[in-house]
Amino acid sequence: MSDAKLPKTYTRIRAQYPKLAEAIDELGQVVRQEGPIDLKSAELIKLAAAVSIRSEGAVHSHAKQARAAGASTDEIHHTIILLTSTIGFPAVMAALSWVDDVIDHGDVGHYP
Repeated sequence: MSDAKLPKTYTRIRAQYPKLAEAIDELGQVVRQEGPIDLKSAELIKLAAAVSIRSEGAVHSHAKQARAAGASTDEIHHTIILLTSTIGFPAVMAALSWVDDVIDHGDVGHYP
């Protein structure tokens, strides 16, 4: 994904703090490799966490990453709908609208 598609703040912070960015990237790689969960399932779990903290930017990012890992639209929607009894219907509806931003635009790129 080109830097033009990345959020400006994300790009600026990565440039301003390259060692932090590198450490975060490395941490992400290490935790993915430490267990038996496949990449697609891991991305859906991270999507659910992003939905739970109501972070639109993180929902966009993790929806893109889930798509890139092979998750279908139905799997992404189901991941979010499963949260209804935990975080509430309004939060689920908001998150569904956020992932549909990604799905409708066909953007399956991901953050580095």
